[in-house]
Amino acid sequence: MDRIRRVELSLFHFDVAGLGLPGHGAAGVGNVIARKGQSLRCQRWAVRIETSEGMRGEYVTHWVGTASSFGQALMLAPHLIGRDPDAREAIWQDLKREVRAYDHMGHGPLDIALWDLAGRRRNVSISTLLGGFRDRLPVYASTYHGQSEPGGLDSPEAFAEYARACRDQGFKGFKIHGWHEGDAKREAFNLLGVRKAVGDDWALMIDPACELRTWSDALYVGRACDEAGYFWYEDPYRDSGIALEGHKRLRERLQTPLLVSEHIRGIESKVAFLVGGGSDMIHADPEYDMGITGAIKIAHCCEALGLDVQYHACGPAHRAVMSATPNTHFYEMALMGPAMPNVIPPVYTCGYSDQPERVGADGCVPVPAGPGLGVTYDWEFIEAHRGEHRVFS
Repeated sequence: MDRIRRVELSLFHFDVAGLGLPGHGAAGVGNVIARKGQSLRCQRWAVRIETSEGMRGEYVTHWVGTASSFGQALMLAPHLIGRDPDAREAIWQDLKREVRAYDHMGHGPLDIALWDLAGRRRNVSISTLLGGFRDRLPVYASTYHGQSEPGGLDSPEAFAEYARACRDQGFKGFKIHGWHEGDAKREAFNLLGVRKAVGDDWALMIDPACELRTWSDALYVGRACDEAGYFWYEDPYRDSGIALEGHKRLRERLQTPLLVSEHIRGIESKVAFLVGGGSDMIHADPEYDMGITGAIKIAHCCEALGLDVQYHACGPAHRAVMSATPNTHFYEMALMGPAMPNVIPPVYTCGYSDQPERVGADGCVPVPAGPGLGVTYDWEFIEAHRGEHRVFS
């Protein structure tokens, strides 16, 4: 019987032109701003799982490519050695327990690589393994945060202009990430201005990313969402998106659907939050939520309740799960801004891209159809830019 004999983890770096950090210099994807003539040093990590028969499953992280998640993956990788690569559910349960004291962020990429391996062993796509029924996904533009320094999304006028440009390009919708100061009046003014700029028949969403300071601020901005007919209102205030009672009370007072739970891990906690009345829709992410196995469990739970799920962020694993999920709406191209490229590692040799210019004339992106994830990686680039590298066998 084929067994996992080797797991390789590689942390690597790359530079993205036109981006930088604000004056305080603190890193983090939410702090990225437009800086003409500069470049931003970014890091991601890659996993390769090899079996005794010489088959490989691979994945390169997008949003979860941090030193913290890499540390958790280092804890988990030895537990894969000697296992049946098809026993994904048993492995998933074991890894879930192993990092029960942490945030589970190192678990997802390992599970995704196991799914890639399963597809490659059978010469079919993950979408096919999941029962995928669509090969093109409607895309919405998800913005970088507003910035105080000149450039990028530095004003309500800049947000409105960029929203019109995305609408004219063919995107199916637009999501605002506002300013880090959490000024409720400015956020409400901005979202109303964007609606005025693009008209009434285009999907708009807003994600304050937990920057609004209080529940009352969240209510104020939520009422502006009602006035402007927003499609959803996401993670409003500084409870960090986990306060069941607070969001339940927001829902009682607002018409705009709440999309919460990006920062709640696991099917048990997410379903409890949803059933308890804290959200109208649930956020899932195959990187954040313990892999493709975890994301599909969440989608099925939402479907059982007759409710919607939205997939957070982008990547080939996200496209695969969305292709097989009937109760979802848009693919999130995150993050975007005027002359601000998406921070995606330049490691694809197959033409795969999550840059805004690659959205089709129909406002959609394709679901990769090749074996596994359907993508191929530039391992020479990864190895040339590699920092920490660990092998378990």
